[in-house]
Amino acid sequence: MGDQVKKLVVYARQGCHLCKEMIIALQALQETINFQLEIIDIDLDPRLVGLYNERIPVLFAPDENRELCHYHLDLSSVNHYLVRN
Repeated sequence: MGDQVKKLVVYARQGCHLCKEMIIALQALQETINFQLEIIDIDLDPRLVGLYNERIPVLFAPDENRELCHYHLDLSSVNHYLVRN
C-alpha cells in the first residue's frame, strides 16, 4: 500500500541537445522503472532561467527537494533515488 510513485523533474529548454538526450534516456528508463517525469521549460519562468540558465538540463527530485544531476544523466544517482523507500 505505501508504494508511492516517485517523480523526477527535468529543467530544460527548447533546442538543447543535452536536454533531449537526458529526456530520451529517462523515458527509456520508464520502460523498466515506474516513475513520473515532468519536463519544465525554464524559458517560461524568469526565476528558473536565473537558477538554471547555463546548467541545463537539471534533474531534480522533488520528493527530496534536491538536484540529482545536471548536464548528463547520472544513472546511479537516479536509480538510488527511485528504489529508496
